[in-house]
Amino acid sequence: MEEKMKEKRVWEIDFVRAVAIICMVIFHLLFDLVEYLNIDVPYWDSLIVYISNGVVFFMFISAISSGFSKHPVQRGAIVFTIGMGITVVTYLLMPDVYVRFGILHFLGVSMMLFPLLKKLNNAVLAGLAVFSLVIGIVFQDILVDTWVLLPFGLRHSGFNSIDYYPLFPYLSATILGVIAYKKWYVPKLSVLPFNWDFKTMRWISKHSLAIYLVHQPIILGIIYLVNGPFGL
Repeated sequence: MEEKMKEKRVWEIDFVRAVAIICMVIFHLLFDLVEYLNIDVPYWDSLIVYISNGVVFFMFISAISSGFSKHPVQRGAIVFTIGMGITVVTYLLMPDVYVRFGILHFLGVSMMLFPLLKKLNNAVLAGLAVFSLVIGIVFQDILVDTWVLLPFGLRHSGFNSIDYYPLFPYLSATILGVIAYKKWYVPKLSVLPFNWDFKTMRWISKHSLAIYLVHQPIILGIIYLVNGPFGL
């Protein structure tokens, strides 16, 4: 049974997702050290920043992984619900910059859209990817009088959030992931001639959502203990 489950995982998908989540954790650690402990860490020009800020990795890989899921809509609904939980928590703790439509909201919606996008041919999908990118760029310079259009990339005056990934332009990454799935990963097998299937990377990838949810509270908790009660 265990061997059968291993066969269903594609090692390069796990590997890329694991690298992205590791870099994100390192980036947040360095960011928190600078922001909360005033430690001068010159990390802004490092490769880690570009990888960790390249959240499109998660969007692209998530779209491919949705093809491996038997219930992408239900899975997306769960992720979106978790995102709404983060909205509530951040609103209570940071009302000025709380998460309205963050990465989990985006991933949840994109997972729910996967069955629909998968039915379109690749030429149409490519056109939609370009359309999403262009619309997203255009929307960046437009302000509206309502917050209800935030998921689409239309912001209102004074909007600020610590985590904001609207459908436009980021849906482009999801659509490219759908194309990649249809073109190469329908058999649910690796397309590479070599194998870097490390157990650690596979574990990190498999638990990436949990790592995403707990890593910042853990880092900030340690910083609080160092900077607060222990005053180191």
